[in-house]
Amino acid sequence: MNVPTVQAAVGPVDAFVRAAPENVAEEFRTLVDTLWADGAAGERALAVVPSLVTGLKQAGADRKGYLAILLGLLAEAEYPALAGPLTPAVREHLGTYLELLGTEGIGQPLTLALLYLLSHFPGDRARILAAVADLELEAEDLSRLDRSLSELDLEKPDLGRVWPSPSAWTLNEEERAFDHGWIKELTRDQLVASWENDTRTVLGCTGARAYWAVCNGDPKNLPAAAVPERREIAAPLADATLFAPHLAALRCPSCKGALEAHDGVAHCSGCQSRYPVAGGILDLTATAGDGDAAADFLEKLSQVPSMGLFYEAVARPAFLRVSGGNWGGEVTPEDEDRYIAEHVRPVDGPVLDLGAGAGRWTAVIAETVGAERLIALDSSLPMLNVLRGRLPEVPSVLASAAELPFLDASLGAVVCWNALQAFYADAAAAIAEVGRVLRPGGTFTLMTFRRSDDPVYGYFQSAHRFPQHQGGLQLFDLDDLKHWLADAGLTVREESGPGTFVFLTAVRQH
Repeated sequence: MNVPTVQAAVGPVDAFVRAAPENVAEEFRTLVDTLWADGAAGERALAVVPSLVTGLKQAGADRKGYLAILLGLLAEAEYPALAGPLTPAVREHLGTYLELLGTEGIGQPLTLALLYLLSHFPGDRARILAAVADLELEAEDLSRLDRSLSELDLEKPDLGRVWPSPSAWTLNEEERAFDHGWIKELTRDQLVASWENDTRTVLGCTGARAYWAVCNGDPKNLPAAAVPERREIAAPLADATLFAPHLAALRCPSCKGALEAHDGVAHCSGCQSRYPVAGGILDLTATAGDGDAAADFLEKLSQVPSMGLFYEAVARPAFLRVSGGNWGGEVTPEDEDRYIAEHVRPVDGPVLDLGAGAGRWTAVIAETVGAERLIALDSSLPMLNVLRGRLPEVPSVLASAAELPFLDASLGAVVCWNALQAFYADAAAAIAEVGRVLRPGGTFTLMTFRRSDDPVYGYFQSAHRFPQHQGGLQLFDLDDLKHWLADAGLTVREESGPGTFVFLTAVRQH
């Protein structure tokens, strides 16, 4: 790289370090755009690392954290490769980072930014952990740092259970056995890919927390959440008659024919397909074989892991923090409850909770419209098993959102709360299906997230990996959502949401 090119890159570093307080964000954006874009380092980045470190030492307290974040992003740009050249160039100044970390009174935002930066140097694990031993870090921050600095042991791979932090997990023997079972089936390449997915998720959460703090101040800690014992949520027995009030709306996923329910099985009057029903859950993902379908399905239910318990108590609130930028607690569960109560306005017909998960917001919908009108749908059997334990009066359907098992214009309202991003690839199809199944005048109420306009925070959002999925989290462009809603015959009645939250209510037109 020639001297003029290097100087062109160093200019934004100096401009950021010297910027007036009101210009810090703008100058940092210019610096980022010069050296990094969407996870990839620019051609000038390597030569400018020494200037970034000099800036880190010389900058005022209100901007050191920004430079630590940017150095971390440059180190991460080569992940999973650690041999460089960029990562070693950033690591070369490890002593500077550790010295700064040990400086008394630097504040939580800079501390979190330095933890994110240090998370990229597993070769220095012992030195880094020794340096933070006396800092009285939050358990979640320390456990994320520890995991980021760990390396995969192919003989004893420890996969999953890293979100929102390893310290949040307390596994019982049943859950450990479940983990060992699926991990044992993975090939070497799959083990490596899963490990790297976990690492990216941890780095994304660490980075999102740190960057939000650098930009906004100390994040609020979530209150401690106790995960109930599994024995407290065993799904109550219920046969197919629980679905009787909703059978007129349901249809066979194979031939679109009408369903009849009895003897633990839902029968299609058209193609004669049979679907198992047990524990108040109708499984439309597989047909029932000969024998006692209900008993077979109950046995399957008894073997599913209790992820739904942890999801509701710990994982979901943390997901809102990363995806919604909710580290300051601007959106509370009470805010979500209130939105549902005020905006779900069903006409005649059943009300569908689409992507119901473990049922926390299904309960709110039930209070709003009446449990007798409600039916829950999700593609995760463990989640529905937990939902049924807490809401025995609400029947549940195991099915895909991309092809809803309901007749045209058969539902009075649909709610999709913090779920649309979980099936991003099928979101347009799911919204089209909502338009098809809603009756005229019925509401579609949803909460999801858009990708941040800030490229750094947007990168941290997309780093989140759902368990055993290869791709990072994809979030929506608001214009795309509105376009899909319009194509489905839905008119937006209300739109709001702070940060990157998206609250929407749309009405099916006549």
